[in-house]
Amino acid sequence: MMPRSLSLPAWPLLAGALLAVGTAMPSHAAAQAQPPGVSLSTRYVAGQKTALIVLPVKGVNGDSVATILARDFDYSDRFNVVSTSSAPVVNGPPNYPLFSKLGVDGIVQPTLLPSGWVRVALHDVTKTAVLNSKDFPLPSPALSPAWRSAMHGVSDAVEEWITGQRGIAQTRIAFTRGGRVWIVDSDRANVTPATPGGMSPQWLPGGRGLVYSVLDGVRNPIMMTDLGTGSQRTLAASPGIEHSSPAIAPDGRTVVYARGSESGTDLYAMPIEGGAPRRMTVGRGRASTQPTFSPDGQRIAFMSDRSGHPEVYISDLDGTNVELLTAAAFGDRDYRAGPDWSPDGRLVAFQSRNGGTFQIMTINLRDQSVKFVTNDGRNDDPSWAPDSRHIVFSSTRGGTRQLWIVDVETGRSRQLTFGSEARLSAWSPRLLSQ
Repeated sequence: MMPRSLSLPAWPLLAGALLAVGTAMPSHAAAQAQPPGVSLSTRYVAGQKTALIVLPVKGVNGDSVATILARDFDYSDRFNVVSTSSAPVVNGPPNYPLFSKLGVDGIVQPTLLPSGWVRVALHDVTKTAVLNSKDFPLPSPALSPAWRSAMHGVSDAVEEWITGQRGIAQTRIAFTRGGRVWIVDSDRANVTPATPGGMSPQWLPGGRGLVYSVLDGVRNPIMMTDLGTGSQRTLAASPGIEHSSPAIAPDGRTVVYARGSESGTDLYAMPIEGGAPRRMTVGRGRASTQPTFSPDGQRIAFMSDRSGHPEVYISDLDGTNVELLTAAAFGDRDYRAGPDWSPDGRLVAFQSRNGGTFQIMTINLRDQSVKFVTNDGRNDDPSWAPDSRHIVFSSTRGGTRQLWIVDVETGRSRQLTFGSEARLSAWSPRLLSQ
């Protein structure tokens, strides 16, 4: 198969923007400069994978740099990553014809600099040219969580050069384990506890903090934790009332949560900075819970059993214009719950009982078409990645309930957590530092 070109749009200034292969790379400042009006993002065809190879990196921690980049590109599900062991020795300009015979479209060439930064050049094999290059800072010490996060940011930037969309390697996932909230990197590294207790975490915009519920048998509050400072604040609490399943508006100003009592469970909204809660649903003994915001923050999807069994509904933020979302697609009286609205606004993921077990499905808001995302084991609690392509969910397919990630376009899945049971996950937005 002939390699596909990573060709750039044909602007008159393009020739001046490309760097001659083998010439010295620019300094930190020059590497980030771009000619006015020239975009260095490349063409990418949805559904087709670009073949990339990451060249070996010399120096201490060079193997870690190459491994992280290659793994991030693989986990993006947008690239076929050619094994680095297949790479010819490169001393100077790459031998483009040789890489072409290997079926490589693009060459990612990282170089560790004396300053501690990493320089990355992206080569187009067909055009025998450097399409983009940039120097990226890496914090000290090497191999620390902050260093690894910065390397994930490098992967995401290179993915944006090729596809026009930033990657998700630098994102994280919060989840519930052992009665507290934990966080793990999207490549399953750095599993760390984030709260002393709690469950059902949701992220604040930019990944700066978490909102979660605590079932302590007394006040059962909704709590907020600032991940930068570690400070905690109670958002909602009342003796004898159960507060659960919080959701945060995309602008970070509103929290919606379920409030349960003997008269039923309803959704309430309140300013995240404090104020009187406003009731959104009137269940009259029924349960409305598990809210999720639309990307524009104007509507919510939620689970309710108001019809006699759990289904997913959509309403305006003030609780009006309630629409039944899932029943029309199934025509039965079973169980649909755990909705999560995709960041691009097209789909709602949810769990559905089918054949006695639960599977993850999506429903298209335009034409109401549904699609199975999983079919192995019991699968619950879907949460979308910022790319609206990947979903994290809990599954028993490996024996114990753990978190798995699936690419909804290809169906490819991978296990994210190991050890004690993990569930109720939430994928972070892209970090503010990006």
